[in-house]
Formats: sequence, structure tokens, C-alpha cells
Amino acid sequence: MREERRGPRVGAPEAAVQGFLKGAGLASLDQATTVTDPKKGEFYLAVIERPGRETLDVLAELLPEIIKNFPWPKSMRWGAASAEPGALRWVRPLQSIVATFGPETETPEVVPSSVGGIAAGTTTYGHRFLAPEAIEVRRFDDYIQALERAKVILDPERRKDVILHDARDLAFARGLDLVEDEGLLDEVSGLVEWPVVLMGSFDDAFLDIPAEAIRATIRANQKCFVLRKGGSEDLAPAFILVSNLVASDGGQAITAGNERVVRARLSDAKFFWETDKAIRLEDRLPKLDTIVFHEKLGTQGERIARIAALAKELAPVVGADPALAERAARLAKADLVTEMVGEFPELQGLMGRKYAALQGEHPSVCAALEEHYKPVGPSDRVPSDPVSIAVALADKLDTLVGFWFINEKPTGSKDPFALRRAALGVIRIVVENGLRLKLSEHAFNAYKRLVSAVTGEGTESEAFPRIFNASDGNLLGFFADRLKVYLRDKGARHDLIDAVFALPGQDDLLMVVRRVEALGQFLDTEDGKNLLAGYKRAANILRIEEKKDGRAYDSEPDAALAAAGEPAERALAEALAKARETASAAVTREDFAGAMQALSTLRAPVDAFFQDVTVNAPDPKLRENRLLLLNALRAATREVAEFAKIEG
Repeated sequence: MREERRGPRVGAPEAAVQGFLKGAGLASLDQATTVTDPKKGEFYLAVIERPGRETLDVLAELLPEIIKNFPWPKSMRWGAASAEPGALRWVRPLQSIVATFGPETETPEVVPSSVGGIAAGTTTYGHRFLAPEAIEVRRFDDYIQALERAKVILDPERRKDVILHDARDLAFARGLDLVEDEGLLDEVSGLVEWPVVLMGSFDDAFLDIPAEAIRATIRANQKCFVLRKGGSEDLAPAFILVSNLVASDGGQAITAGNERVVRARLSDAKFFWETDKAIRLEDRLPKLDTIVFHEKLGTQGERIARIAALAKELAPVVGADPALAERAARLAKADLVTEMVGEFPELQGLMGRKYAALQGEHPSVCAALEEHYKPVGPSDRVPSDPVSIAVALADKLDTLVGFWFINEKPTGSKDPFALRRAALGVIRIVVENGLRLKLSEHAFNAYKRLVSAVTGEGTESEAFPRIFNASDGNLLGFFADRLKVYLRDKGARHDLIDAVFALPGQDDLLMVVRRVEALGQFLDTEDGKNLLAGYKRAANILRIEEKKDGRAYDSEPDAALAAAGEPAERALAEALAKARETASAAVTREDFAGAMQALSTLRAPVDAFFQDVTVNAPDPKLRENRLLLLNALRAATREVAEFAKIEG
């Protein structure tokens, strides 16, 4: 490598010179050269040349550090060396290292390195039981083939493919359908080297347990797949397991062992189900008063009271029955203290729905107990039942306002309370259900209850500014950022979202989305592109002249003076007055396409104005009025968006 590093001027202070020498690795200025710059004079220049090294030597230096610092989510130490400080950590005890380098036409060389007392070489091992002998390999192609012969499928995608197809075939042969599970497939494919798919069974009596509980039991405890009866949604009393062995008995002992464990686990699940059914959900609520949601935000019971009140307020806005919304919110978290959810937390909400249905709750209340957690991801469906919507919004708004209240906001890399997901959930529920919702109003209602419950202070607590004031990091700004992500995934431009949010009072998410859509369509037209160019030109002139004059040109132009001016000047004044009035009326009735159409009429008079009229006229009054005309153009565009935020 050859690098030129520029230093200080000749005659610069000694400290600057010494810093330059140290940074460039030079012993004295004799090792530097002097270069002359016509504008800046003479300065020092260091030419640093580093010769190349043999690849084997570079690899020998790099590989041990890569291995020692490999970022495993979980790792372990082992053997006598584990007691020593800085002992090697790896996902499993490291047995051998294969590291070779060389051209395909020659025998590769071993990279001369070692880690944790293990020297790199050409020896590896296959399946521990099916092929325990050592294997010699030279390069990666040999490695793949040798491992395959030793009963190890190296490619995880191939292992997944083997498991999935064998499981489907085995199920089909028994007249059953596989309940596919991508997450479980990923996990199981990482647990086996040579997958062998087998089928086990369990007693029909266990099918009285909810299907989701059966699946959770078999999935969580045994890493097995459940099966459905052919052409039906009903579960079959059978499951698919994946062994890592080709057993001499065809897998009978392995299957029997899994069946024993599954039977025991399903017996536990059946006990939980029967026990839970005997207690009504409302009778479980007092226990939630003993569970702390967050040390600064009170118990689950206190939180439920806030959510219920907010859901009742939101109900008329989203078309729900207030009494049903309040009832659903009261019961929404009751299943958290059931035996079944205690054993399988992933069933929260779903078990609440089951228990609510058993005790005769209204269908909308039952649905809300499960759906108020949704959406839990970008591909998850949003609730559509009005009662579910009211409870889901109340739950998420209380969470967001609460954590902003105690200043536990997400950072760039951490979001332990899933607040981004909660905000995106609110956005999706509102937009995808076409709801009109004043976000700040309902967030303030959540905030008032939180302040009263947690601190007893008035509404002007010290937390108020970071939630509601127009400043960096406030809650409404956080929603704006999440909306950008949501719309960007839909193909919208981030600058158009900024342009709409820059207008005051933009907290109706559905209207923001519609404005952005209309603005994007307008700017894709020739009229839109040209008007934006005219706006940019007007804004630049105003910025320069306002800075030069030390004043803002933000008042209305003199209509009579404009009417007496040049034809293009008069035409622009008339067009601006008409377009601004029409656009404002269109925005009031939420006809954003109509507002854009009104602005499109400005294209021709703006073009003519810049072509025919000199803004900086010799007459001061005429110059001022023409600058005010440009400000009127700026004001007219602000009826629909802040054009200054638009790129291009």
C-alpha cells in the first residue's frame, strides 16, 4: 500500500509537527517531503509505503483473533483451561480446526495457526456415532463431500429440505397433513447432522385440550411437529420427530422414548386446562394487583384499570360498544395468571379467548382477549373487530405513554420494551382499518391517568414536554418516524412524509397517509415537478434577500400594486389568491387530490413570472411587493405540505 498523508504548514508549531510525525510513523522531518500549494504555501507530506505480505502469514495472524472473538449468542468454556482467565469460548467444545490455503492446481498449505492449544490442520470428524473415524480434507469441496460420506449434511438448507419433504411424505402415507412451522424447522435443522424423520403417537383423549396448547406442548418440550387429520383443521393424535441417528431397530426405541415424554407433557397440559376452566377470569383479577408491570408504572392491575378507561373512551371513535370494550380490557390480561399461560407464555391471549368463550362472554370480548396483542410483527394481521381495536389501541398507547413518561425510550440499538413494535401496531391498526383518530388527544388522556395514578401530580408534570412538546425525541415525533418506516416499506418517499408532518397539528395518521399519497401523485406529474422547481427558486430568493435585508417577508402582498405591475406579475397575484383559497377549502373537506389540483394551476403563472419579471426591481416598494408575492407562493404550498422539506 502507498499512502500520502498531508501534514501541517512549514513553520507550524512544534506540537503540530510532532503529532504529524507520530501519526505517520516517521522519526523526523527528514523522512517527510515538502510540497508547495499555490494558495496555502508549503506544507509537509509523508509518503507511507507498506510492502505486501504472504497470504498465509496474514491468515495466520487473523484467524485466531476471528475465532476467539466470534460473536456467538451463547457460548461455553470447557476442560481444565476453562478455569484460566480469558479462556476460549465457543458454541460447543472445539475439537479441531481445518484451515488450508492454496490454488486449485496444487496441494494447499495449512495455515500455521492455533487457538486454545488446537493447531490448525487437515483433520476433521463426521457424525460422532455413525462415522467416528478421522477425516482428511484439503479444500472446501473435499470437506463437503467427506462430511456427507461421514453422515453429516453441512448445508443447513439441505437439512431443512430433507426434514420437510420426509415429514410431508411420512404424513401423507398415513393420511395426515403436516402442520408446517418455519421457526421449529430452523431450530430442528440446527440440532441434527443426519436427519431421520419418524412418527410418534399419543392418546386420543388428549385431543380435548385446545389444539394450540397441544402444539405448544409438543413443540416446546420435544421440538416435534404436530399433524392434522387429512383435509381437516382438527389435530391428529400423532407427531413428527427428527432423530440424528439411523437406528438399527428402525427408530422404534427413539419413537417410544419421545412418546413417553409427550404423554407426560400432555398430561400436565390437560391438568392445567381442567384446573383453569374451574376459575372465572374476573376472579383472577385480584392476583394481577400483586404483579408489578414496571417499578415506576405500577402493577398489572393498575395498568388494566387505565387501559379499560381508555378503551371505553376510544370505543365510540372506532365504532365499538363502550361497555364491551371496557369489559374486554378488564379481562384482557387475566389469562397471564392461569396455569396454562404460566407454562406456555406464548399462549397468552389465545387462552384468554378460550376461557372467555367457555364462561359465555360476548364473542367480541372473546376475540379482543386474543387480538389486542396484534399485530406482533410486520406480517401479522391487524384486529378488525371494533372492540379488539379499542382494546389494542388502549393497550399500546398506555405502554408508549408510560415509558415516555418515565423516560425509558428506545435507543439506536436497544428497545427492550418493544416500543417500536407498539407504535407500528398503532399505525397499522389506524391506517389499515381506515380510522380517524386524533392521536395527541388520546395520548393525553392516557397521560392524565398515568400522572394521577403514579405521581398524583397535575397534568403539567416534568414528563409533559418529552411526550407532547414539538422537540426531538417526543412521542409524536416517534410516531412520525415509525410512520416513515411503514410508508417507506409501501414505497412512499421519506421526504414527502417529512413535508406533511412539518405542518402543525398532524396527528391524524390516516389523513397524513392520504396527504402523502396525494402529494406523491402530484409530484410525479409535470405540473408538480415544475411547481416544486418554481417553489425552490422562490424560497432561495427569499432566503437570500431576507438575510441581506435583516427582515422576514411574511406579510400579504399589496394587491393593487401587483395589479398595476407587469402582466405576469398581475397574473401570478390573481392565480395565487384563487389557488390558495381553493386549496384551503379542499384541505378543509379532506380532498387532498383537489388541493393538489388547485396548486397545479400555479405552474404556468409561476414560470411566466420568473421569465418576465425582475424581482429585485430598482423601485424599493415594487421589489418588496414582488418578494411578498414569492412569500404568497410559499404560503399557498403550505396549505398541503411544507415544500421546503421535499428533495429535488
